[in-house]
Amino acid sequence: MIAHSQLAPLPNELPFRIVSKTIGQGAYACVKKAAPLDSPGPVFAVKFIHKDYATRHGRLNKKQLDLETSLHEYLGAHANLVQFFSSGEDYTWRWIAMELAEGGDLFDKIESDVGVGEDIAHLYFTQLISAVAYMHSKGVGHRDIKPENILLSTGGSLKIADFGLAVLFEYKGQKKLCSSSCGSPPYTAPEVVTCDHRVKKRLDQGYFGPLVDIWSCAVVLFVLLVGNTPWDEPLERSYEFSEYLKASGRPDDELWDKLSDEIVQLLRAMMRIEPTERMTLEDIQRHPWFRRQNPYLDSNGRLEHPVQLATQMFESMRIDFSKDPVLSQRSQRSGDAMDIDEIQSSRQNDSTDSRTPNNEIMFDWETRGHLSNGDLPAAANSAAISQLSWDEQLAEEPLCSQFSSTPRVPLTRTQFARQFHDIIPSQSLTRFFSFWSTEQLRNALQDALQKIFLLKSDGSSQVGSDEVASIRIRAMDGRNCPISGDIFIERLFGVEGQAHEVNFVKIKGDPVEWRRLFKKVVVLCKDAVFKPDQSIALLSQSSVL
Repeated sequence: MIAHSQLAPLPNELPFRIVSKTIGQGAYACVKKAAPLDSPGPVFAVKFIHKDYATRHGRLNKKQLDLETSLHEYLGAHANLVQFFSSGEDYTWRWIAMELAEGGDLFDKIESDVGVGEDIAHLYFTQLISAVAYMHSKGVGHRDIKPENILLSTGGSLKIADFGLAVLFEYKGQKKLCSSSCGSPPYTAPEVVTCDHRVKKRLDQGYFGPLVDIWSCAVVLFVLLVGNTPWDEPLERSYEFSEYLKASGRPDDELWDKLSDEIVQLLRAMMRIEPTERMTLEDIQRHPWFRRQNPYLDSNGRLEHPVQLATQMFESMRIDFSKDPVLSQRSQRSGDAMDIDEIQSSRQNDSTDSRTPNNEIMFDWETRGHLSNGDLPAAANSAAISQLSWDEQLAEEPLCSQFSSTPRVPLTRTQFARQFHDIIPSQSLTRFFSFWSTEQLRNALQDALQKIFLLKSDGSSQVGSDEVASIRIRAMDGRNCPISGDIFIERLFGVEGQAHEVNFVKIKGDPVEWRRLFKKVVVLCKDAVFKPDQSIALLSQSSVL
């Protein structure tokens, strides 16, 4: 982790003005909202890349950074791609101005281990294939198709983002093989994972970028349908992948059993081990399941009925408090796989941790998603429900629906809903409200994390402020991929007694895995979580026991 004082400030002279704190960040880049200098809108997104850290820790040289910008610009406009606007740089930073996908992360709104209905999966799969087919028609392969890079527009349509690993595989009729191992193992094709080893033996051997994208699209479809990836990596040392090989694409696995024969046939054809035998994009678009009728698509393939779509997605988000989150884990991680770092801070004193596991560098700029001091939840600020009691106001907060025995879209949203974003908030749903004290929450959260990751408590951490505290998480997720983020415990003011928002903010990693971790922690801390079915009086009593 790099402290604020060690970072160069963002460029002073920019052709736009920053209008928000960080809305996304990673190992060497952050994303902020911006607007033109001379007008209040339109608002767009700007990705700032720290060139030195991208080179030293992201293994990206200047040529690769230039390629990301040039390929993104070259792709032009497509309904399912985040559109490029402009770019620039100074000695330290490179920036890319682009379309703002205000709907947020698609997979943040998909229940882990559950997925979405077949109609919604089909909708987003067809939009994904449309975007990839367009890219390939321009000779560009993405090579990093995964949930982290799939966003939503305000209208609910899919948008592919992040072209940092994109490659020009065909130019003026000449095709080019790739030779670098990249991407996220659960989503990438086997020839990519094993590429470095093969290339060392035969310099003329590599892989073809478009065929890798087809494999990744199949994994994304699988996750849409069941809420989990089929394996942690496409290598024989992975038990699930080994079973897939032995069973010739028909593994005896509960996840695959959830799928219809027609879908399994499509997935198997897209995930053939031999790349040249994989189904082409044209074949995918002719497949009966791809061409099926969909209530959310009109005759021209455009999204319709966005409110019904958002409602179905929203009401599928539910946390089952009766499940044991520890016993239900598919795999247990050793204690050294995770680092829980208590950050003791107040509003005036930021604190960072300089330790960096696995050579990963993460910036600690303004972290997205948590409330500013004095802010109230959206429902509390709404004039339509300002006369309600606090428990009624919180019950109308969209994020609270997932903790109800019967999830529902709050009445305050359904009354005037016209678009997708009127139902589903762009902010992450990995949050909850509590009437426990900061110290009680911190202890409960840390105990839960220790149970999940089998850690031993040293009992030494203390809370430094009654207003805000946070716990930093850096771990290997259930698929053995890096995941990191912060849990913010923040006081809500204007409430009788003590009330807090607990916000799980992902910095890096698969949003489905982050959602899964959130669910486990919430179930272990269920007594602290405000539920719409309960009253504030009961929660207030429990907080003083």
